[in-house]
Amino acid sequence: MRAISCETAFLGKHELFFDDDEILADALTQYYTDYEPTSCFVAESESAVVGYIIGAKDVTRMATIFWRDIFNGLLIKAWQHKVFFQRKASSFFLHIAVSALRGEFISPHFARQYPAALHINIRQGFRGQGVGTRLIARYVSYARETGVKGIHFGVFSHGAREFFEKTGFKVLFKGNRSFFRYRLGEDVPFFVLGKIL
Repeated sequence: MRAISCETAFLGKHELFFDDDEILADALTQYYTDYEPTSCFVAESESAVVGYIIGAKDVTRMATIFWRDIFNGLLIKAWQHKVFFQRKASSFFLHIAVSALRGEFISPHFARQYPAALHINIRQGFRGQGVGTRLIARYVSYARETGVKGIHFGVFSHGAREFFEKTGFKVLFKGNRSFFRYRLGEDVPFFVLGKIL
């Protein structure tokens, strides 16, 4: 699962932005696997994990735990791995900061109506085969069974937006991420999607 999180990060081009897969996987998956493992589901093919969906039933709780218990550990590990001295990573952090100063990370707060979140990734060779649709259905069913009233999350492409719209989610917010431009040559759209259960 951690390997897939890295393979698919930053539109499948994480190697252009960040070299340390251990820290990247921690940032993307640690809350879900360590603090809410019952909200994690994997898809297998021939005993190999080919995709996953991980979630948080309460994004406010998730944010509190991330900033209180996970973030400092990531900083310490990044310092130990000398990440801040790597040109690729320092450039990435600089461009993230510029995007933040432009207000690109500001969006409406959806947690009251859509308290849960999800994160899904499928290995490249297994996309378009219904794996993602089945994982979404399983997670939505699980969320309903545990009393969740709504789910929201962000995606970085028109293709992902269209996929989720086909599974019953609607666009709640549209923005832009310019920090991709320095490596990909263009800004990337950002969508927040949601579904009431």
